[in-house]
Amino acid sequence: MAPDVNGHAERLGRRIGDRSALVGIVGLGYVGLPLAMAFAGKGFPVLGFDIDGPRVEAIGRGECPIAHLDGEALASVIRSGRLEATADFSRLAEPDTILICVPTPLTPQREPEMRFVRATCEAIAEVLRPGQLVVLESTTYPGTTDGLVRTILERSGLTAGRDFFLAFSPEREDPGNPDYGTTSIPKVVGGVDPTSADLAEALYGAVIPRTVRVSSARTAEATKLMENIFRAVNIALVNELKVAYDAMGIDVWEVLDAAETKPFGFMRFNPGPGWGGHCIPLDPFYLSWKAREYGTPTRFIELAGEINVEMPRYVIEKLILALNDRGRPVRGSRILVIGLAYKKDIDDPRESPAFELIERLLELGAEVDYHDPHIPVSPRMRSWPDLPPLESVPLSAGELRSRDAVLIVTDHTAVDWDLVVAEASLVVDTRGVYRAPHANVIRA
Repeated sequence: MAPDVNGHAERLGRRIGDRSALVGIVGLGYVGLPLAMAFAGKGFPVLGFDIDGPRVEAIGRGECPIAHLDGEALASVIRSGRLEATADFSRLAEPDTILICVPTPLTPQREPEMRFVRATCEAIAEVLRPGQLVVLESTTYPGTTDGLVRTILERSGLTAGRDFFLAFSPEREDPGNPDYGTTSIPKVVGGVDPTSADLAEALYGAVIPRTVRVSSARTAEATKLMENIFRAVNIALVNELKVAYDAMGIDVWEVLDAAETKPFGFMRFNPGPGWGGHCIPLDPFYLSWKAREYGTPTRFIELAGEINVEMPRYVIEKLILALNDRGRPVRGSRILVIGLAYKKDIDDPRESPAFELIERLLELGAEVDYHDPHIPVSPRMRSWPDLPPLESVPLSAGELRSRDAVLIVTDHTAVDWDLVVAEASLVVDTRGVYRAPHANVIRA
């Protein structure tokens, strides 16, 4: 460990220990806002930054913009004064620690899009002061923290590990999971130097019961990619098996139910209409992109991507064939999509396959509406910028009877599935909602 010649680490360590350190969090979305609430709830003063002015104003009023979070808990820390939200990035000099929780999407060429991380680091570099700890939480390729981030921050004239401290700790949020939240999921921490890792571990350890220290920021970055690549590959496997079993007249859901009874050696993954969320459709490609720099093939990752990307096309084909069997062309058909969120019982639409399915159906000439009890208005999406704005239609017997087909994309608990199957003439089920056979239900 490098000697703390300036006393910066010791002073910051004391402030973390007595919870007087001001925690800055950049990005108050699905990762940053629950993290801000967690630190504020444990007694730390928190200053949250976001470029979305209306979101900042809503949080300042104690209004929670994310449905699955505890709105009263947010209102409580706002009333206490422990959490403040701002859109003024010149205030980045104020926090003792700065946690970066901004998006890391892909370009159309499926390469890392780092503009949000880069812009955040440039804003920090303008006001970076000695003794601050900066932690990147955004999922990214190995080498981002000690490469891109460090290079930008050191343009301030300060040196990482001596004047300021730098680490990576991947977010592990699972929106809507009733069993695991921000403070109950172990926190992986890796620094660009031992002192930075010590400080980051102390900071997270003050609010999260278990921290997992790894040897470097690169190892921590690779850990997050490992987790999501594992999921992506297994989702692709079960999606491929779904198609094969369907051709054989075998119910993949019955197979999964039976296979799951084995008490060892099997971990269940469910098929669906395509991958969604901010992690699974994006993170594997961060590693495959970086691996090309080292001349290393990542065939499993590429194949999993190909299979999962093709799932919406498969669903559309099943829908077209089902309409054809009923003497209806897809052009002019009235289709109701149930579910915009990428998974059940949340209001998170990021990278949801629903948007690609809607786009494809519109291109084929169908009339498309959607119903989602958690998303009343369809947001503008980076990956589908040309989709027209839509509003969720009420689910009623009359609405269902007026449709040529109902396409289930998200199996929200709040949907009356008995009503759907009783009133719809055709239901295309991509989530295994209906296990018993119904004459008007097809699996996709």
